[in-house]
Amino acid sequence: MPGHDKDLVRLRALRIAITAFFALDGFVFAGWVVRIPAIKEQTGASPGALGLALLGVSAGAVITMTLTGRLCRRFGSHPVTVACAVLLALSVALPPLTHSALALGSVLLVFGAAFGGMNVAFNSAAVDLVAALGRPIMPSFHAAFSLGGMVGAGLGSLVAGSVSPTRHLLGITLIGLLVTAVTAPTLLRHEPPAPPDRTPEQGDREAGPRRLDGRTRGLVVVLGLIAGCTAYGEGALADWGALHLEADLDTSPGVAAIGYSCFALAMTIGRLTGTPLLERLGRTTVLVAGGATATAGMLLGALAPSVWATLLGFAVTGLGLANIFPVAIERAGALAGPSGVATASTLGYLGMLLGPPAIGFMAEWFSLPTALTSVAVLAAFASAIAFATRHSAAK
Repeated sequence: MPGHDKDLVRLRALRIAITAFFALDGFVFAGWVVRIPAIKEQTGASPGALGLALLGVSAGAVITMTLTGRLCRRFGSHPVTVACAVLLALSVALPPLTHSALALGSVLLVFGAAFGGMNVAFNSAAVDLVAALGRPIMPSFHAAFSLGGMVGAGLGSLVAGSVSPTRHLLGITLIGLLVTAVTAPTLLRHEPPAPPDRTPEQGDREAGPRRLDGRTRGLVVVLGLIAGCTAYGEGALADWGALHLEADLDTSPGVAAIGYSCFALAMTIGRLTGTPLLERLGRTTVLVAGGATATAGMLLGALAPSVWATLLGFAVTGLGLANIFPVAIERAGALAGPSGVATASTLGYLGMLLGPPAIGFMAEWFSLPTALTSVAVLAAFASAIAFATRHSAAK
């Protein structure tokens, strides 16, 4: 079976390459978020002004996410992933060059555009590979994102006191370009695989826009809402977790950066065990239990009076949220192809990107710990939606 062996080698190479891009995305994103306190001080922005500047990431990402599904159908998800990875690596070096909230928001538009486009593109590529392999391996890709985030945050905590944000983020740019140069040839050389029950010709025909009935569209939107409610928590902890530890619990910048590392490590562990969990328990149980776990963890993380209890809460939140987003995105892609991925990803990452500015506004109106409890509220809401739609989602 030489042809079969060749296909397995190709699929394995694609899995490694796509995994590397997920890890790179998490690494670059975490490198940016752990330097937010320093860049906030550099720009002199208030919490509200910083929240407005962070909307630049949201706006840039939403604009490109709504277009990337079409770009993936026209040019393929693999080339779009590579192009966005290059832009992401270059744009992460820009924030420390700014000295006002307005300038920061402007460069974050570019960063957000690259981030949003890359996430839709490589999730589309991953959905194609999951279908071809016939196993629920989507959490493993998102585990790579979390692992990249953990490494990026850990590196940030090590260098926060000794290396300027400019040098740190420029180093991340160089690493990003190097990883892209090494990994891109594999994606560019291979077309996205077709599922084993389809011929290549059928795969080509189905790569175009699908005609979706109202029920399928509604289910894709529901899956996007579930992803968005939980991704809100990921974005909130990424951008405000360190500030909560530093400002409310009086920790050092290095210890504050460890907060996101705890969250990312727990999320990585949860996602690495995601495939066996899904095979044993099913989607609905994983979604409902994950949302409930995250709710409890975030209440502890937001309201605990001690550093160690807060770090434990962050870790429990990471375990709870770990598999909700990848399951929702994979299901949307299986239902509606790149369009489904684009729709659910837009809603999902919209939650991640709107979380930080929303937390900033609530922190000004109330307090940062109170604002962070909104993460628990939305995780509980996602759990309730997953339970209410369990019969539809199972089909």
